[in-house]
Amino acid sequence: MSEFVPGILWLVVLLLVNAFFVGAEFAVISARRSQIEPRAEAGSKAAKTTLWAMEHATLMLATSQLGITVCSLLILNVSEPAIHHLLEYPLALTPLPEEAISVVAFIVALLLVTFLHVVIGEMVPKNLSFSVPDRAALLLAPPLVFVARVFKPVIWSLNAVANGVLRLFKVEPKDEATSAYTLDEVANIVAQSTREGVLDDSSGTLSAAFEFTAKKVSDVEVPISEMVLLPSNSSPADIQRAVATHGFSRYILTNEDGDPTGYLHLKDVMDLTDPVKFASPVPAKRIRQLSSVLRDSDIEDALASMRRVGAHVARSFTEDGRITGVLFLEDIIEELVGEVEDATSA
Repeated sequence: MSEFVPGILWLVVLLLVNAFFVGAEFAVISARRSQIEPRAEAGSKAAKTTLWAMEHATLMLATSQLGITVCSLLILNVSEPAIHHLLEYPLALTPLPEEAISVVAFIVALLLVTFLHVVIGEMVPKNLSFSVPDRAALLLAPPLVFVARVFKPVIWSLNAVANGVLRLFKVEPKDEATSAYTLDEVANIVAQSTREGVLDDSSGTLSAAFEFTAKKVSDVEVPISEMVLLPSNSSPADIQRAVATHGFSRYILTNEDGDPTGYLHLKDVMDLTDPVKFASPVPAKRIRQLSSVLRDSDIEDALASMRRVGAHVARSFTEDGRITGVLFLEDIIEELVGEVEDATSA
């Protein structure tokens, strides 16, 4: 029976090699680039090689598929016959006829090899790579890259033929595994994680962030008709009366046509306590300028524009130049984090 030992050993070796190719294949396409890059920047050679593998995903898949196919064929042609003949010995002790023994031994050997191939050679490494993709990629990608470079001519040719077939069907091949997510994909991930109890978004901040990116200035602006407005020649006394009446800390100033031209914060006039200054119009240099944002622009673009100029308040206008409202920085922030307790004009 010693003549069957090589066949059994080959089965073990080929199952392990097959498992390696399967695990490496799934690890490369499942690993998160954001987890690998810091290691590469820290000088890890394994991480650098893994990044290269992720950037050449189709080449890695071609290498894996070639290895899996070769292993599968060798298992059927080397290991299955050895197990088949090994099973004939115990079956010969049964009353089964010789023809039946051969058939039964073949069926049992085929089922056994198939079971081991699927479980040990396919499912176990696949599930392992899905469970710990980053660790699996760092461990398996470097040797897979080595194999790809050794058999580069063969693998490159197979990959080129596969890409050519794709182009015949008007599909442009991709070399790099997708490691970034669209906004909708991230929103779905957050929603699923929340349902599974992995992520706690009780405050609604994450959900608000996704809604924030879809909003326009027109969704957040305060219409002119709903605001407390003061004339541009208002005095500190006028500001004090407005604060006492409305309780806001910021007030929009308008010109003779009623269009917003600037704004004042309570602290801008608190030091004007002299009776003459208190009753006189606020000096022009103390009036804060309003930035301008297009009413139909995205709220995140408006926020970026306001941050560039350091503005807390902006007037919104239509494409034909008509002013429709005022946009407050606090209102933008509230879209992200919820209600902000602040006595500001609205």
